[in-house]
Amino acid sequence: MTSSAIGQPRLRHTLVYLAWVLVMAFFFAKVEIQIEGGAGWAASLPTWRIEHSLWLDIFWGGRPMTGYHAWVFSFMALAFLSPLAFNGRWTLRDLGLALAGLSLFWVCEDGLWFLLNPAYGWERFNPAGIAWHKRWLWGLPVDYWSGLVVTAVLLALRHRRRGAPRDHELR
Repeated sequence: MTSSAIGQPRLRHTLVYLAWVLVMAFFFAKVEIQIEGGAGWAASLPTWRIEHSLWLDIFWGGRPMTGYHAWVFSFMALAFLSPLAFNGRWTLRDLGLALAGLSLFWVCEDGLWFLLNPAYGWERFNPAGIAWHKRWLWGLPVDYWSGLVVTAVLLALRHRRRGAPRDHELR
């Protein structure tokens, strides 16, 4: 069997998984719209907040850390890693797929939160309308671009051919 024939089922599996991630992002965006309404980033929720910190500037895009986000981000990470725990199979490829799915989930969920939220929509999806996304690039929050890059790198690593010659070996 050729390596391309072996790779096809894995690619189909990944595409179905990514479609599932998009469905999950849609549903979770709708849940968060019900929870937060128009007051994004848990602004009106009864939760603790850390507004300013050097660590938040470095790792959290300058946004406040809230109890709501600490728990929901942790829960979603556990949800995406649960198939590995249940199967008892912690391969790097499967871990990469889970992390790629989690990264794509948050990018899509956040974007859908704005687009589906009656308090926002496409008209307010910009730096002036969204105070908690402080850095933007090419019309999107920088976090979206970095999340998509992480997703792409993890998927590329998952789908690189095993035993493929390296560039220096091709000469």
